[in-house]
Amino acid sequence: MRSPTITVSDVGEFGVIARVTAGLETVPSTIVGPGDDAAVVAAADGRVVASTDLLIEGRHFRRDWSTAEDVGHKAAARAFSDIVAMGAVPRALLVGFGAPPTLELTWVDGLMTGLRAECAHVDAGIVGGDVTAADQVTIAVTALGDLEGRAPVTLDGARPGDVVAVCGRLGWAAAGFAVLGRGFRSPVQVVAAHRRPEPPYFEGPQAAALGARAMTDVSDGLIADLGHIAEASGVRIDLRGDAIPVPAKLREVGAALNVDPLVWVLTGGDDYPLAAVFPARTDLPDPWVEIGAVVEGEGVRVDGRRWGSGGHEHFR
Repeated sequence: MRSPTITVSDVGEFGVIARVTAGLETVPSTIVGPGDDAAVVAAADGRVVASTDLLIEGRHFRRDWSTAEDVGHKAAARAFSDIVAMGAVPRALLVGFGAPPTLELTWVDGLMTGLRAECAHVDAGIVGGDVTAADQVTIAVTALGDLEGRAPVTLDGARPGDVVAVCGRLGWAAAGFAVLGRGFRSPVQVVAAHRRPEPPYFEGPQAAALGARAMTDVSDGLIADLGHIAEASGVRIDLRGDAIPVPAKLREVGAALNVDPLVWVLTGGDDYPLAAVFPARTDLPDPWVEIGAVVEGEGVRVDGRRWGSGGHEHFR
């Protein structure tokens, strides 16, 4: 006989909290972790980089497309990518969690497995959060980071004559979303990219050390996010179409779905690579790829032309 399903309502708020905090690893930057009124995290630099991200079921993930562990990985990755885009190192994560009372407790276990694994990848700790009842699964994550003595890399530092480079996957998650939206579950590589992004965490601080003038993670699309740098810096960014990587796998999927894969690469979000602006003649190491330049003007152009709407924007 199948054992009865245990839901979050069966154990209650404090039972859920006890379950998700049990056995959490302690990292050196955590001074006071879960269990007190608030956490205390060491910030040797004297400054704390902070970013909050929100995931709502049906908008940011679907439980029939992604496992709970996938969602945990994605939730942490989205927040940590903002930290490294400032040139900082992730140190801690706070997690707010809302769920309907009927949600299976094993789904919460899977979520925590994903969150903990992504945190372990960057040696960050889960230091606290909150739990509440909600009509749908909602996850709010706040990431904290350490600049380690470096100046933050902001959006407003680009200057004419600088070069533009990217690091990480572009267009893979959008291709995976398109595949899933057509009712398919393969190719596995692109579907997995939608489910679990792989931000280039360690290249963010590296870019800061190399002298990056401006940097952002690509969450809403390359053109859209470079547009934020262009606007904040009062410049134009010119991209070279032939310099922008379009992997063979995306070309294959694009041909199968009758989609130009460059659309995914330029406007697709959810991969969380890094896009940065460097002084000219900077010796860029792998895996950074130079794709354009900063010039006088405004906006973003590809081979001298505007490119559609540019990417995702909430409420539009």
